[in-house]
Amino acid sequence: MSKTKITINNNGSVKLDGDFEIVDMNGNVYGLQGRTIVSLCRCGRSANKPFCDGSHKGHFEHDAVAFDLPPKKG
Repeated sequence: MSKTKITINNNGSVKLDGDFEIVDMNGNVYGLQGRTIVSLCRCGRSANKPFCDGSHKGHFEHDAVAFDLPPKKG
């Protein structure tokens, strides 16, 4: 099985690309209708949460630059 690629976009969404399933907190599966690429909202403005609808444009700023997390505890 290939890895799912997750991309944190500058000033916008989180893009999922690959083989994945998205479920709500109760374990109910979102019907993605065969999509292998979706974008999830990071700004909270989307009318289609958890999916991005582009509402962030001009209202959300974050430069997505990768960094290392500190070592795991324990």
